[in-house]
Amino acid sequence: MNSRIVFHIDMDAFFASIEQRDNPAWRGKPLIVGARPGTRGVVSAASYEARKFGVRSAMPISEAVRRCPGGIFVRPRMEAYERESRAVMSILEPFSPVVEQVSIDEAFLDMTGTDRLFGTALQSARMVADRVREALNLTASIGIAPNKFLAKIASDCNKPNGITLAPFEEDKIIEWLAPMPAARIWGIGKKTNEVLKKMGISTVSDLQKLSREFLVERFGKQGEEMHALCRGVDDRPL
Repeated sequence: MNSRIVFHIDMDAFFASIEQRDNPAWRGKPLIVGARPGTRGVVSAASYEARKFGVRSAMPISEAVRRCPGGIFVRPRMEAYERESRAVMSILEPFSPVVEQVSIDEAFLDMTGTDRLFGTALQSARMVADRVREALNLTASIGIAPNKFLAKIASDCNKPNGITLAPFEEDKIIEWLAPMPAARIWGIGKKTNEVLKKMGISTVSDLQKLSREFLVERFGKQGEEMHALCRGVDDRPL
């Protein structure tokens, strides 16, 4: 079993959740943070209620209005979001000597060797989630894995307010990743995904069947990364 333990902390619908927390009348309602309706701007964030209508971040605001005409549209308050982000990071820092913030609402923690302080990985993840919720009245989803790539995928598996433990054994990691869409692999964007689909590759399992040589010949350095990641191999340090 891999002895390295990495957490990925991902705040749930961060901007929208802050707005709903600060404005109780908006709780439980479809809320869209972004440009004003009628402008050419985009969605910055959508609450989970708005996501049920198909509203997503980076979507043109006109499309969001079409999909969710009854939604509550609010302008971003970046100062408030940045303040809450600093508060989140201050909560995380006591849990690990290595905290890598990767965006305003997510971070990786190296939790290797912290079991004597906080218990098992699941116990410490619950402790982190509880402290964030108690201090800020916001929820986070947490992925636990032997590396950053797998921890990121795990944190997306049970949103919102979920904790997911990814496999740590090589064969189980490969099996866990297999049914996922190939686009879940870091580096596979829209264009690369279209190329893969034309090649008949739609799942991680399809990628796992391809040789390193074939992927490198077809995609160069990206092919090397795809071959490693589709097997859950990621040696990047925090």
